[in-house]
Amino acid sequence: MTRRFLFVLGSARSDGNTELLARRAAEQLPTEVEQRWIDLTHHPLPDFEDLRHDSDHVRPTEGNVALLLDATLAATDVVIASPLYWYAVSAQTKRYLDHWSGWLRTPGLDFKATMAGRTLWGVTALAHEEPEVADPLVGTLNNSAAYMGMRFGGVLLGNGSKPGDVLKDTEALARAKTFFAQEAPLARFPYEAG
Repeated sequence: MTRRFLFVLGSARSDGNTELLARRAAEQLPTEVEQRWIDLTHHPLPDFEDLRHDSDHVRPTEGNVALLLDATLAATDVVIASPLYWYAVSAQTKRYLDHWSGWLRTPGLDFKATMAGRTLWGVTALAHEEPEVADPLVGTLNNSAAYMGMRFGGVLLGNGSKPGDVLKDTEALARAKTFFAQEAPLARFPYEAG
């Protein structure tokens, strides 16, 4: 299967540090790898409504929910590019992941089976020098991938607060050069490690 990367941009700021770092990493992908970039600020999703016990889910056919669903299903690799906001993914990004819950229950999609074996990646910029503060974000993405039976390529961390700061993080820029070249293992919940 030809690799198709979906970059889901979850920042409240266009061209922010997270996006800059994600674009540096994406520059290293071979030219035959398809890239699609969707900015959640320009394609906002409605709040997720949990209808598990109230009604049947219907496949969205128009609007931003349909756009993101179709793009997600078409991707072999989903890259969540979310800045670290209050030690987790941004609200826009969380809303996107919440919609996965509805897609799991949409008849005819087989969302979980379709996504199994594909790869989830993360890219984030944080203002802290200590990378451990991003552990909740990393855990969210790892556990989401584990639940879906996906591979998890990890999270490319960069440091930056003011616009463009991440371009001064030479270690992050060096990691970006090989980030997508690594082999992504099957995601496991922390309690499965051992």
